[in-house]
Parts: sequence; structure tokens; C-alpha cells
Amino acid sequence: MKYLLLIGAGLFCITGCGNPSAVSEVFSIMEFAEIPPGSFFMGSPVNEEGRFADEGPVHQVTIAYSFELLTTEVSQKMWEEVMGSNPSTFINPNSPVESVSWNECQVFIQKLNQLDSEYTYRLPSEAEWEYACRAGTETRFYSGDSEDNLKQIGWFNHNSGSTTEESAQLEPNTWGLYDMSGNVWEWCEDYYHEDYTGAPDDGSPWLDDPGPNMVSRGGSITSAARRCRSAARDACYTDFRYCFLGFRLVRTPR
Repeated sequence: MKYLLLIGAGLFCITGCGNPSAVSEVFSIMEFAEIPPGSFFMGSPVNEEGRFADEGPVHQVTIAYSFELLTTEVSQKMWEEVMGSNPSTFINPNSPVESVSWNECQVFIQKLNQLDSEYTYRLPSEAEWEYACRAGTETRFYSGDSEDNLKQIGWFNHNSGSTTEESAQLEPNTWGLYDMSGNVWEWCEDYYHEDYTGAPDDGSPWLDDPGPNMVSRGGSITSAARRCRSAARDACYTDFRYCFLGFRLVRTPR
């Protein structure tokens, strides 16, 4: 599994959780984009450059509802407002929070839901994530097919520094979402499967046949361009913390 390569690369960073706090001001620094209903072809064709085998078969997904997605990855400032501490390795309040496990993200989300009576928060499904990332495009990246196109929208191993970058410095996609490619990997709600045989076609998370790993998407500042493609996937244990692994949120009205 690819997550074993991450561990082998020596980038596995363990940090602790902080004490929670009920600071509702976090909502004032969160900006969400409305993602419209629609259909798209999920995955990558067999002739796409840099493709991995787990990105097929390509299948049509119809999302018949709108939802709101955080325009940036959850920042360290957002996390600290809710959780009372910052677990990140690369400290900057305006950079994505990282070194957070899937389980810890669920705790953060539970606390948000306790603070907000208007909206319900959750991780995006893998299908929602790719649909929102593509924003109607079918190219390798939502900005085009070349590595130069990727440099316009994402921080990866050919244009980033030695730390994660502050959010929203590069170009967003047409739906106003920043850093869907690169910066930090992003947790999704789904269990990881080796391919899309039997995957839901309605945008819901794939929770059948649960295994030990959850899906993450988008690549990071240490990733090669192929790992930052719109169709690229990864898999990690629910309690896995990694220096370049974060998340973003979906919210829906209660």
C-alpha cells in the first residue's frame, strides 16, 4: 500500500491532541464555496500520464444535490480555536493543519457540530472531493495537463519550499477552491478500495467492505506531479499522522 511508502520515507510524524475549547469565532474565519449538482466521470482513463491502477474503472457519478466545501484546507488557526492546541509540524496559523489523523478530524468535526446549530460539518466523500476538484474539467489537473499548469494552482515538489505553504496563494479552480492539488493531502470519509469496482455512483461515501485504511486526496508539497492529479488517491490508517496530511470540510444546512 502507498501509505507504507510514506512511513518508509521517514515522514511519519506523531503528535498529540490538545484540550478542546468551545470558541465559536472559528466560523468567522471559514469561507465555503457552494458546489452545484451535476455529473462527472470519476477516475482516470488508462492512457492518462502518471496514472495509478487504483484510479479505475472510470465511472459516471451523479451528485444530485448541492453542498458547500471549505475553500481552503482547515488551517492551524481554525484547529486551534476548536481544539485548544496545534499538532502541526510546520507552525504557521495560516497554513493547513497537519499531523492530524482521520480519527482526530472526526473529533474536531464533532466539536464543530456542537458549536453550530445552523450547519452540519463532515469530511467530503471521495466522489464529492474529485467532483469539486475537477470543477467540470477532465484534464490531469483542473488547470490543464502539464506540470507548468500544476505550478499555477498547487504546491508540490518542484515549486514548494521545505515547509507547507500558507493557503490560497495560488489560483483557485472555477468554483473558488484553493490548493485542491498539493500543499497537504486531504482526508476523505471513505474506506479505501483497490479500485472502483462496485463504487457508489451518487456521491455518497463508500463505506461497504470496510478495511483498515481511509482515502486521502490531492498530494502535498513533497509529492511528484502525478500524485497531485485530480484522480490520484492514497490510503492511510485511521490513526495515522503525517506531516503533510490535513483535511477540508463539507457543511450542509441542518
